[in-house]
Amino acid sequence: MVNQIRLGVNIDHVATVRNARGTHYPCPVRAAQLAEQAGADGITAHLREDRRHISDHDIAGLLKILTKPLNLEMATTYEMRDIAIAHKPHAICLVPEKRTEKTTEGGLNIADNYQFYADYIKSLSAACARISLFIDPEIKQIETALRFNIPVIELHTGDYCNAVLSNNQSWIDKSYQNLYNAADFAGKHGLEIHAGHGITDQTITKIAQLPFLKELNIGHFMIGEAIFIGLEAVILKMKTLIHNATL
Repeated sequence: MVNQIRLGVNIDHVATVRNARGTHYPCPVRAAQLAEQAGADGITAHLREDRRHISDHDIAGLLKILTKPLNLEMATTYEMRDIAIAHKPHAICLVPEKRTEKTTEGGLNIADNYQFYADYIKSLSAACARISLFIDPEIKQIETALRFNIPVIELHTGDYCNAVLSNNQSWIDKSYQNLYNAADFAGKHGLEIHAGHGITDQTITKIAQLPFLKELNIGHFMIGEAIFIGLEAVILKMKTLIHNATL
């Protein structure tokens, strides 16, 4: 049976373009609607503490119009917890966040901060959402995730994607093997596997072949490529690559 991998479209960088001018356009909510119509299986949005991308108003707008699941990426702060509880998105993905970073630089270090994350995850129970953790492909992080009794992890694919971009073969091989081993270990222990960060049309095929993979979340590349070929075309392109990779 073909592994049906879902494609989540991250619309953060539509908001980035909007925010560059401080206008009301281009509208990320409209982008989400178009992505749904084009075949996206879900929409992802990262509500950052500094609101550099998506705004609170965007989250409210998305939840009003979406027919597909909204995956809310957020930092482990109590402000974000309260927003998640108020809005009750379909899914919450907890991610690390630094004010000075251009983009997320790695996964959560849950292994060295078990009690904090255990308490935080418990405090999110009123949000009634599927909770996932964005972590590096390390066995110790997965072993810790298993202790939280959550259903999903999302593996950080940035190292592999950066290796491909740099054409560093030894780094490509090592980083992909780390992803493969992590997905295999987590899947065999009952976790649902998602993956994301830095994925392009050059890297999606190998990533889609990871064992037990159920969902890919992709944003920056797809929004950038949509400038040239349109959002519908790039979603179709990426879904075709996923399909072909899993035949």
